[in-house]
Amino acid sequence: MTTIGKAALACVFSVAMVASAAAATDFSGTYQSVASKSSWSNGKFPKNFSLMIQVKFEGNKIVYHSVNANSPAANLDYTAPLDGTVVPMTGNARFNQIRVKKIAPNQLEILEMKDGDVLVAAYWMFDKSGFVRRGVGKGADGKSHEYEEFYTKQ
Repeated sequence: MTTIGKAALACVFSVAMVASAAAATDFSGTYQSVASKSSWSNGKFPKNFSLMIQVKFEGNKIVYHSVNANSPAANLDYTAPLDGTVVPMTGNARFNQIRVKKIAPNQLEILEMKDGDVLVAAYWMFDKSGFVRRGVGKGADGKSHEYEEFYTKQ
């Protein structure tokens, strides 16, 4: 094989490895909550909790859509960069800003805010079967509670 042929083969191999690595960290998809494994520190986790989350990662942004079967008013839609920039969120009475930061290839830090006040701070950890989100949220009573929620990829 010529030097040029070897270089071309090495280039193709490198591109394939980069594409494979990118695909391995693309956690786009639809996820369903697993109520039996999830909990809230205040002990008020609904037994029939059902939250479906769709995420799509496009370049350096996330497109998020969720449907809460127990509380349709809690549905969320947003598009946000993954660099920690605070952006507006519309169509939700509780939150009007979102901040998403990719902190590792499989981890996100997400802050949901109202006029700069952080109401929910969460860490999402993805793997091939789903993700876990752990965080702290301020309830309607003004008190903060921890939560841990498990989601499986559909």
